[in-house]
Formats: sequence, structure tokens, C-alpha cells
Amino acid sequence: MPINFWEKLKKKTKPILALAPLAGFTDSAFRQICKQYGADVLYSEMASTAALFYTLGRVEAGRAVGKNAAAKILKNTTIKLLQFDRQAEKYYVVQMFGSEPEHFAAAAKIITEVVRPDGLDINFGCPVPKVVKQGAGCGLMKDPERARAVIEAVLANTNLPVSIKIRAKAGEVTALDFLKHISDLPIAAVMIHGRTHAQGFTGEPDWKMIKAARKYFKGVILANGSVNDLAKAKQVLKLSGADGLGLARGILGRPWLFKEIKKDKQIDLQPKAVYKLALEHAALVYKLKGKTGIVELRKHLVWYMSGLNGAAKIREQLVKVNNLADVKKIFSA
Repeated sequence: MPINFWEKLKKKTKPILALAPLAGFTDSAFRQICKQYGADVLYSEMASTAALFYTLGRVEAGRAVGKNAAAKILKNTTIKLLQFDRQAEKYYVVQMFGSEPEHFAAAAKIITEVVRPDGLDINFGCPVPKVVKQGAGCGLMKDPERARAVIEAVLANTNLPVSIKIRAKAGEVTALDFLKHISDLPIAAVMIHGRTHAQGFTGEPDWKMIKAARKYFKGVILANGSVNDLAKAKQVLKLSGADGLGLARGILGRPWLFKEIKKDKQIDLQPKAVYKLALEHAALVYKLKGKTGIVELRKHLVWYMSGLNGAAKIREQLVKVNNLADVKKIFSA
């Protein structure tokens, strides 16, 4: 029986720091980099439950995934994206999105038995229009009854700890309404983005609301949204009363923010040290994905240049890199 690592972290780790899911960014290489700098929990990019459901077809509850089915599943694009290094990516949580309980049931079973992560997470907080239009993310949070059915479907098809990610408000449903509606379900952790669906990624999050969530949820609570530096992290932890933080855009280009928060000390890396880290990241990406990964890495490399002298000129070169040699040439010049 897999351990509920969230309970273990809550007893021994303060604050708990998680790399929150970021589409197009939180792949295995970046997760490993963040782990090196102190991230306690690592989330995958969002995995489509519909994509997994239609790959295998209907998976009957209570039946294990057979060898032939598992072999087929491993070739699936979504499953490939979810692969991880068990030693270098502890604790790893796969985040799922979708709208149909049946899809979540199948996806939970497949991920539990084939990917074998440390936990599963359900996304109720994504505000991106194309996701919401499907009835997923914030679209699912707006419908508490369907959301509850989704959570129950996942719980019935995994033995892993299940967590959820929500927003301060989606439609007429507040985070407190949502948590009250599912308060009897054995959810291990909740990451609460302090902004509403309407706010998207702008405006000041409601940290006091996150603090009020403790009345309805006794597990691990992570505050999320607008944490970009050490001072902000300390402020959010104080105002929210959360057990920890979910860091997303704030660690792009500066994964050492995890270490800053852990040590309660600002870290000012010199340009050469940043270049070395970016090159280490590139080498890991190349090892895992080859040349295709280097092209995908361009956006990460650009973020590493934030605030450095001559950043604009270096960015012009980085957005054109096609292989590891190109990256080495730029950072050794």
C-alpha cells in the first residue's frame, strides 16, 4: 500500500514547497532541476483524461490493466509525457484534467498501474478558455455535483493519495463552498490559487480566504499565485496560514527560489552561475529528449536571462538554438 506522503511531509516539513503544474514547462528535466533546489513535491503537466480513456477504451472498475493493454498504453503520447525518474523526482504527482467521471476513473487506473507516481491530482483551477469550454478546470469547479462525482471516481480507482487544485472562486462557487461540499471525502491535499476564475493570472490573490479554508479542510493546504520572491513567499505563508506553497511562474528562470525559501535567505547568482545552471538544464533535456527537447527548451532558456546584463542580445540567440552545441556556444562566449 503506497504511503500518504502528504501526511509525512506535514509532520516533518515546514513549509512544504511544491512545483505547481505549468503546461509546456514542468517536464521531467525541469522537475529534476527544481528537486535539486529544494522542491518537496513535483507536479506533472496536465494530463488529459479523455486522451487516456479513448486510448484504452473502457476500463472496468476493479480490474487490473493487463500486460497487453499496458504495452499499448506505454506508446501513448500522454503517458510518455508522464514518465519520470523515481530516484530524482520524489515526490511526483500526476495532475489530471477533464470533465467526465468515467474518463477520470479510467485515467486514474491507468496512471496508478502503469506510471506509478506518488500521487494523483485533479485540476479544478485552470482558467484557460479552451479548457473551461470543455467543462474542465474552472469549468468543472463551477459544477460541484459533477466535481464530486469526478473525485469519487478517482478515489475508487487508485490506492494513491489524491489531491486537488482549485481557485478562490469559479462562477458562483467559492473555494469554501467547494471544500464544504467535499469535506467528507478523503482528499490528502488541496492547492488553492488565491485568484478567481475571472481574475485569471492578474490582480492580488485573496490569502485570507485560503486561511478560512482550514475550517473545511484538515489535510495539507498549499497557497498558490503570485509568489515570485522570498519576501512574497514569507508574506503569503503568514497571511494564508497554509502548510506550504505551490510555485509556478515565479520559479521560471530561477528555480533556486525553492532554496531561498527553505533557507530563508536571498540568493544572488552571478551570471556565470546562471549560465552554468541553464547549460546543466539543457544537457539534461538533451539526454531525455534529444534535439527536439532543445527546441522546446528555448522558452526556459529565455527565462534564465531575466534581469541579467545584455539579456536582450543573448535572448535573440537562444530563441534560435537547435541543439546542445548551440547552447554551449552561447554560454561559453
